[in-house]
Amino acid sequence: MPQIPGKIHELTVGQLSARSGAAVSALHFYESKGLISSRRTAGNQRRYGRDALRRVAFVRAAQRVGIPLATIRDALAELPEGRTPNREDWARLSQTWRAELDARIQQLGRLRDHLTDCIGCGCLSLETCVLSNPDDVFGERMAGSRLLPERRRAPEDGA
Repeated sequence: MPQIPGKIHELTVGQLSARSGAAVSALHFYESKGLISSRRTAGNQRRYGRDALRRVAFVRAAQRVGIPLATIRDALAELPEGRTPNREDWARLSQTWRAELDARIQQLGRLRDHLTDCIGCGCLSLETCVLSNPDDVFGERMAGSRLLPERRRAPEDGA
């Protein structure tokens, strides 16, 4: 792994990739989603502050536990401009994400427990199937074997 001299305060995308373990394409994607930021040199090359290393580590750790990127972006947006997440930030955010993760774990457990029931069934009925209709959400709204997009009615003439 290439070492970065202590007096260098900015990283190229290659250096950030090597140090963070994230692919260059992932870093570009994170930047397009507002998770990290860079400045452009006169030659239009990206330069990242050293704090981008911690932000990338934060994003990757949150992703590993199943937090969606939009939620991560919202959490980072709450931090004062330019400040990187620290241990206290992680503790606070992980506590708020715990309920969401617990709900997902519970849903995955239900899906796992009912998966055997669906093998060979082939119905995938929106009315009863726990795979395509968890918690029978669609059954509360409508009956039928498939969802149709809602159509907007044309305004009545003279209305």
